[in-house]
Amino acid sequence: MNILSDASFETDKENDMSPNRENRAADVGLLLVRAVLAAVFIYHGGQKLFGLFGGYGIQGTAGWMASVGIPFPLVSTVLVGVTEFFGGLVLLLGTGARVAAIPMAFSMLVAVLTVHRTAFDSRAGGMEFPLTLAVVLAALSLIGPGSLTVGRLLARRQKDDYAARPARPATA
Repeated sequence: MNILSDASFETDKENDMSPNRENRAADVGLLLVRAVLAAVFIYHGGQKLFGLFGGYGIQGTAGWMASVGIPFPLVSTVLVGVTEFFGGLVLLLGTGARVAAIPMAFSMLVAVLTVHRTAFDSRAGGMEFPLTLAVVLAALSLIGPGSLTVGRLLARRQKDDYAARPARPATA
């Protein structure tokens, strides 16, 4: 299905930003935000948990966390890795994104306060990037994922399947 060809996305001649068009634009915008956040978090969670993309895996990341003074480094690594990797998957799917965004934002705030607090500029190892992620995740938690989610797609498909069934004959 082409999301941009939906009848509700047709241009209204008298009002170019009709409510349907605004809603669809907002939904596409939220999908883009979710997709980019998902890519970032799947990438970093994959590094921590599985050593993907040049990461150090659980043991290596736990060693680094211990070296910077993060308590319970092995448990912290697993919790953050699971939050990032699987939270990223949830954001991509959309269903459950509001709930998943909360621990993800929390983990970014912890990163800001523990590792990146000495500077703002990300080039100096500062808080710019994790703070931005935390705020965008908090906003996504408040706003919601929009209507372009796997859950809504499946619900729509189920509704369409139900509507396409022939009516049962009445029995006496």
